[in-house]
Order: sequence, then C-alpha cells, then structure tokens
Amino acid sequence: MRLLTLILTAGIVFAQDKPAGIPPPETPKEAAIIPVKTLTGDSFDRLLNMLQVFGVPFKGDSQLRTIVVYAPKDTVDQMRHIVEQLDRPGSEAAIGRNIDMTLTLLRCGAPAPSAVALPPEMESVVKQLRTITACKDAQIWDTIPIRLQEGKRSTGETQLPGAFGNMYHATMNISLQPESVYRKEQDRYVRFSTLNIGFKVPMSAGANWSFQSMNINTSGDFREGQKTVLGKVSGAGDSDSVFAVIALKVLD
Repeated sequence: MRLLTLILTAGIVFAQDKPAGIPPPETPKEAAIIPVKTLTGDSFDRLLNMLQVFGVPFKGDSQLRTIVVYAPKDTVDQMRHIVEQLDRPGSEAAIGRNIDMTLTLLRCGAPAPSAVALPPEMESVVKQLRTITACKDAQIWDTIPIRLQEGKRSTGETQLPGAFGNMYHATMNISLQPESVYRKEQDRYVRFSTLNIGFKVPMSAGANWSFQSMNINTSGDFREGQKTVLGKVSGAGDSDSVFAVIALKVLD
C-alpha cells in the first residue's frame, strides 16, 4: 500500500512539472476595400450574404459600392476573387426577384389600328401628354405584359395588332436589362441598365409602302406601381406619334 502511494505522488509531481504548450502565432490581418462595380440593391445584399461563409468581419455599403474587410491576406484574396466572379450581370448574386412589367403603347393623332378604348387608369397619363406635347387625343394601340427577372436580360419581338393599308403590320422588338431591385424609404425601384424598344411601322407614299424604324432607348430607376412615360419614338411627329408607358410590380 505504501509503494502504490509513492507511485501516484510521483505521477502528480511529473504532470505539474510539464511545461504548458505554446500557442501558434496569430496570422497577421489586414484591412482591405473591395469595389463592387455592378451589383446594387437586393443583388448587393445577396452578395454580402454569400460572403458570410468566410466567417470574418466585413462591412458593405451599397451606395458607395464597396466592401471593407478585415482578415488575413489569403482570405481577403479569396473574397476578392469571389466578388469578381459574382459582380456581373447574370451571376448567382445578380439574378433575383421576378418583375411583372406592363407596356402600354399610346398612339396620338391618327387613329391606331384596332385601337382599344382608353381605360380610366390611363386618363392621367394622357392628360400629362396633352400639357407637354401636341398630343390632344390618344388611343391605346396595344398592352403587352412582360415577365422579367432581376439581373437577367430579356429580349423579344411581337406583331402589333391591326394592319396599315389592310396588308402591312407594324412590329415591335424589345431588349431589357433590369439591373437591380432596391428600396428607397417606403418605395421599391427597379434599376434598368438597358431599356430599348424598337418599332418598324409601315409608311405609305402614294401606292408605295416602306417601313420606318423608330426607337426608344433609355435607362434609369423606375418606381414600382407608378406609370412612367418612357418617351416618344424618334422620327414620328407629335400629330402622329407613339408613346410607351410602363408600370412595374416586383413579385415577392
């Protein structure tokens, strides 16, 4: 019994004399600014969510389009590489919410073929046109529903109703790039980097017919739920012109 006690005591003393392990040196960290050139609004927020996988402190500012990160250099390099891959149209971060857009074509002056009666919700738009243009009477030429997706380019072509001279139809082609959806105060906006609407309209010169190409090219931020007049197709006079009006709804 005495021998056992001595052995146990010796073991305890040995354990106490063993030196504590030295922790490895901490990897040096650096503060870095990563620019974001393309993504804004909800797309910018999705990018920030994806970067959380790195588990390091960072802060993003969608107005300045920058991300400030404090981490080891190799982690900063990896985050910078991921941002470069996602910071472009069509990436996993860019593609997001669905958007319903209603495109209404108003034709002033000459009666539009197969014209539709003016609904009450368009009265304010026509009233606005009367005050700023020579358009005194407008009819709906066509109303076209379009489904868009944030961050994804959409293109299409359609034949407009009615015929000119009972033979020739007007056509419309459209190219849209809704860059991002973002919130400002209580409203949501859709930012378009590209919004192009092209028309080919038959024109008569006596017995001869030809097609005139007219376009609306614009970009910018458009508020959800508001009817916005994009503009008049180039090449048409106020007495016989076509205005494009859009209304947007972001689908949650």
